[in-house]
Amino acid sequence: MAAQYPDLKDSSVLITGGASGIGADIVRAFCQQRARVAFIDIDAKAAQQLIAELVDAGGSVPVFSYCDLAELGAIRGVIDKLSESCGAFTVLVNNAASDNRHTPEDLTPEYWHNRLDVNLGQQFFCAQAVHQYMREQKCGSIINLGSVSYRMSLPDLTAYATCKAAVVGLTRSLAREWGADNIRVNTLVPGCVMTEKQLKLWISAEDEAQIQQQQCLKRRIVGADIANMALFLASESSSACTAQEFIVDGGII
Repeated sequence: MAAQYPDLKDSSVLITGGASGIGADIVRAFCQQRARVAFIDIDAKAAQQLIAELVDAGGSVPVFSYCDLAELGAIRGVIDKLSESCGAFTVLVNNAASDNRHTPEDLTPEYWHNRLDVNLGQQFFCAQAVHQYMREQKCGSIINLGSVSYRMSLPDLTAYATCKAAVVGLTRSLAREWGADNIRVNTLVPGCVMTEKQLKLWISAEDEAQIQQQQCLKRRIVGADIANMALFLASESSSACTAQEFIVDGGII
């Protein structure tokens, strides 16, 4: 069971990539805190299914907007529109990403730039868009999701791993730039999370057994584990934490 953070009640929270996987668990967690939650995704069907589930759950009901985050120029308009429903955002969880597999030989200039937009550029422009609200309110928490992939030297993820390594630099830079406005910026680093997508596309039963062998903790890492850390980083309980990496990986790195 997740801890309850009274200061998150009625806070305005934006989550990217919130329709499924880790993102959906983060949406669920903030709705359970009775925050005012907005989320962005490209999968409108999954988003509506999640909303229906949360209506039945009896907590806060999130607001959804379609947005292809690879279209960097569209981000600010979508976020400004969502703020009309949820209020000025004080929490941003930059969860959206795409870890499609590829070899270095397969990368073209066009696909390389697309991967950078999808996995790095949109995190910056989402942060830039919410900065105006946080600056006006003199408070905010931006949570950028990283990855253990580049530290583990995993194969077939060159562009993705490059972006996730760069997220750490983005976090530290923005934490310095915006700290005077009481805006905190941290990196949340998930380990090998057993989402439905990962289990369907990439991780076999044998792979999972090997992962747990490598972890210090011999258990599945699931989306709720990542969501629990996101709640902590969004709350005033972490008010002195910024420019840091918070790793939730069962001890795999």
